[in-house]
Amino acid sequence: MAENNASVTFPTRDEVDFVIVGSGAAGGIMAKELSTAGFKVVVLEQGPHLTAADFRHDEWGIEHNFDLMWNARKGHPQTERRDASETAGPAGYGLAYAHNVGGSSIHFSGNFWRLRPIDFIEASVRGTIPGANFVDWPITYDELEPYYTKVDWEIGVSGLQGPWDPPRSRNYPCPPMPIKSSDVLLERAGKALGLNPYPAPVAILSTPHNGRPACIHCGFCNGFGCEANAKSSSLVAMIPLALASGNCELRTGCTVSRVNTNDAGRVTEVVYWDAAGEEQAQLAKAVVLCANGAETPRLLLLSASAQHPDGLANGSGMVGKNLMFNGYSAAIGLFEHPVNAYKSIPATRVIHDFYELDPALGFYGGGGIDGRHPHRGLPMGTALSAGLFGGASWGSDFKRSMTQEFTHTAAFDGHTTSLPQETNNVTLDPDVKDKFGRPAIRSTYKDHPDDIATMKFFMERSLELMDAAGAIQKIGFYPENGQLGSVHLLGTCRMGNDPATSVVDKFNRSHDVPNLFMVDGSSMVTSSRGQPTMTIMALAFRAADNIIQFARRGEI
Repeated sequence: MAENNASVTFPTRDEVDFVIVGSGAAGGIMAKELSTAGFKVVVLEQGPHLTAADFRHDEWGIEHNFDLMWNARKGHPQTERRDASETAGPAGYGLAYAHNVGGSSIHFSGNFWRLRPIDFIEASVRGTIPGANFVDWPITYDELEPYYTKVDWEIGVSGLQGPWDPPRSRNYPCPPMPIKSSDVLLERAGKALGLNPYPAPVAILSTPHNGRPACIHCGFCNGFGCEANAKSSSLVAMIPLALASGNCELRTGCTVSRVNTNDAGRVTEVVYWDAAGEEQAQLAKAVVLCANGAETPRLLLLSASAQHPDGLANGSGMVGKNLMFNGYSAAIGLFEHPVNAYKSIPATRVIHDFYELDPALGFYGGGGIDGRHPHRGLPMGTALSAGLFGGASWGSDFKRSMTQEFTHTAAFDGHTTSLPQETNNVTLDPDVKDKFGRPAIRSTYKDHPDDIATMKFFMERSLELMDAAGAIQKIGFYPENGQLGSVHLLGTCRMGNDPATSVVDKFNRSHDVPNLFMVDGSSMVTSSRGQPTMTIMALAFRAADNIIQFARRGEI
């Protein structure tokens, strides 16, 4: 049987109130909210339950052995292609996500941007964009704002309220993180160009909060688990509260194969392989899929039946469609003196003056620019790609150039919009299977021309900032031929009022199956400006609030 991570154990053939698939940014919140409300909850997580003591500054383990992720070497292949006319080949970076309790909230950078009011109504404001399936959200910023604030205080966010923020009902619980030296350069450059840099809001504690300690500025954030519990993952902020309720059982090492329904079309059980490889099936009154924007649509497609021939909850045919990634770009500058961008958290300053680009530019887009280290602050990463600014590739000269590059460079990164397109999707590969015999995830993705134009625009602005910051050399890049993979997996079970064009309603409830919910990045209607996790968490708190009300009214 699966590892038992709770003081309570529910027999698989006894009907629990909720089965939650996935324990990441959304799943951890759902587990805490539903269990502390008194409901019997089983959480199925395919990865292990790690703690702070398990995390290491092991670059080889994280970057090359994928200790926090599953990939083809571990029996979980993916395939990818740019359009449906191509035969998909093995994925390179692929649709990337963590496999452990806490999901990708364990290894994310901690950048935490709210959406703004415009994000929810932008399609109406901007109008039709050729080639895009661009629509408004069925909810507004004002409806989600109380849940953004709940994320601030229950998950733990550091920042500074000011005129750059969208409207907020309460201040941040923790002050902003101290500025790092490389971001002083970004701040000075931004002000010199008439821009408005400000403290980056982050899901990392600058001061103790909710019984957790403040950041120790070790520099190993992006891609790594936090050894101090200062990064605000669902692992440390939500799961302990769920388990302490006495109503939640966390089963790790469990890989779900399908969700079954009865003759009335309602979900009745979740079938999975436990840690020993034995097939199990947990009965439930309702199911909440929080597996991420790739695994959730995959599971719905795997759950096809005579009643649901195109996949569970797929009466609209929209399951898996409208996959969005977010765009990115970067400018890297070499400076005369050490700037030590590798120290502390990834970003302490951000510029949002380009949140909405002027339509007169001729393309849709927007986003933000923040300060980073060009190699995520990793010494080995610098060594493996040293020579950005020329120099020897081996020997003592190489060592000197590597040392200079590690300490004397900074990056100004752009994080940008990604338009939804029905042709960008997650489907089941007809030929490739994983170690369980399930069809592999096949992604079809081609950036919209506006997305590529936006990335180029942000790279150019970042290069201007590098000049203003005094870089003695600089280079810039963006994926001018488009992206194939990402860690941001959004839109594949989009939210909407019309069952013909969306998968879930504004409460994250399946249009087709009244006791099935999809609560993760898959429900997002637009992509955000590059940092979607806070919105995923806010949607989870909101969905949980409404699901509890549904259950107490006997509607599930």
